[in-house]
Amino acid sequence: MKTSVLLFLSTVLIAPYSAADSTHHWGYQGKRGPAHWGRLDKSFATCQSGLNQSPINIKQGFDTELPALSWNKPIQTKSIINNGHTIQLNVEPGSILTWQGETYELKQFHFHTPSENQIDGKSFPLEMHLVHANEQGKLAVVAVMFEQGHVNQQLQQLWGDLPKADEQQALSHTIAWQSLLPAEWDYFYFNGSLTTPPCTEGVRWFVIKSPVKVDPQQVAKFAKVLPTGTNNRPVQAINARQVLK
Repeated sequence: MKTSVLLFLSTVLIAPYSAADSTHHWGYQGKRGPAHWGRLDKSFATCQSGLNQSPINIKQGFDTELPALSWNKPIQTKSIINNGHTIQLNVEPGSILTWQGETYELKQFHFHTPSENQIDGKSFPLEMHLVHANEQGKLAVVAVMFEQGHVNQQLQQLWGDLPKADEQQALSHTIAWQSLLPAEWDYFYFNGSLTTPPCTEGVRWFVIKSPVKVDPQQVAKFAKVLPTGTNNRPVQAINARQVLK
């Protein structure tokens, strides 16, 4: 059982963001763009057939008493990689998210421009996804929006020298959650999927309501290292899902 869980995690946390050459290599434009993902390979079929796909446009949410998000310790990064689809920061083990008595360990975080999720139809210049997994392999993603404003000092440190495509650099940096997230951690919650192939469903999504600031030049710097300058999947149908807030 433990071996199968580790294999699953390796597949969903690494393979979907891999830039390795493949006849089924996917992208964000043209014949390998989001509209075609579900037909590029049979393992990507959920991208087209899934009913709980991400991202979504969060138009409204049902009021409920959602538990607070909490982490046990700061993030410790170990490397930064440009996998051809995004800039991803891999982290050391041990940063644990607790939610409703369940624990999820942070595995990596990465970025999309413009944002993938929308709030009341509004798109943001940048979105960060903090990808967590529990021992059973269930995924939880905390999404943070960035709006235009002053220089984001945390990104300034992390993005000092962005790697080129297929490059990886060691990066040891301690990050306090308070410096990465907005002051208020209220969030929207819904069930969704990975936003990249194979678009695996059953992912818990926590979209923080309040954005943090980012300078337009920082977003431009990120976009410059992407093959097409953008890396966002269009919003998907909500279907029968409920968004809680």
